[in-house]
Amino acid sequence: MTVIPDEPTTQEVAAHRVGDAIFRRTALVASLLVIVFLAGVGIFLLIKGLPAIGADPENFQDHANVFSLVGALLFGTVLAAVVAMAIVTPLAIGLGLVISHYAPRRLAKPVGFLVDLLAAVPSVVFGLWGIFVLAPYLKPVHVWLVDYLGWIPLFDGPASATARTLFTAAIVLALMALPIVTAIMREIFAQTPRAHEEAALALGATRWEMIRMAVLPYARSGMVAALLLGLGRALGETMAVAMVLSATGVIVSWDIVSSENSNTIAAFIAQGYKEASPIKVSILIFAGLALFLLTFVVNFLGRWIASRGVVKG
Repeated sequence: MTVIPDEPTTQEVAAHRVGDAIFRRTALVASLLVIVFLAGVGIFLLIKGLPAIGADPENFQDHANVFSLVGALLFGTVLAAVVAMAIVTPLAIGLGLVISHYAPRRLAKPVGFLVDLLAAVPSVVFGLWGIFVLAPYLKPVHVWLVDYLGWIPLFDGPASATARTLFTAAIVLALMALPIVTAIMREIFAQTPRAHEEAALALGATRWEMIRMAVLPYARSGMVAALLLGLGRALGETMAVAMVLSATGVIVSWDIVSSENSNTIAAFIAQGYKEASPIKVSILIFAGLALFLLTFVVNFLGRWIASRGVVKG
């Protein structure tokens, strides 16, 4: 005998509607608070950084004005982040595919956990590891790059004797951005419709051909979003880059293996804030405003692509 559930009473329906309304308004207030805090940070940086525009040229480390100084820092910031993402991209795609499609389940889950644990390592630990462990091992790599790939502006040289270069810092940034990029990619790869994969295999495709024809086209927009979010992570990193890079002033240089490196905004602020005069604090804050806008645009673009899926396969 089928039991028909009782219809909800008027009081129960009213209580349910009140709960929905409370939750909806609470979520709305929380989201508005985030926007308010974000706008507050931007306004604070703008107000405190405006005095830097009229500062004396002697405060800009051989640059004519604050815009030239911040432009050189932006160049180094973007260069380090792009080199880091060039290292991250194949690693993240490979790890994501191994975890989602190649490795057996009993192995895939521990590997995924280990990659995720990298996100819990403090920046200072990455910086110390980069100085005392990674840099000594990369000294011969720097020499090899200069000797055999010196015709490329990135490896023009001369090779740094300490290997505390933008190249070393980019590798550290790559390891720090790897967890978020890999986590997003493996979830996207796992969401590929099973019917698409089975159809490709039924037509005689190999595992790699199935991934190339079914998985990668389906996940393309998510992959772009994951890389942009990882780029935002790399752009804003401070302590690890500040510790690894040797202080060489603020220059514009494509070379990433020599002792004279382009500096990044985050490292510039971390290195100069402690002993800065009031006007130099304004210059640092103005540089922070530029980094704030850059990371906001990159992260917003990544989130927008992830939600909209504007890149089609």
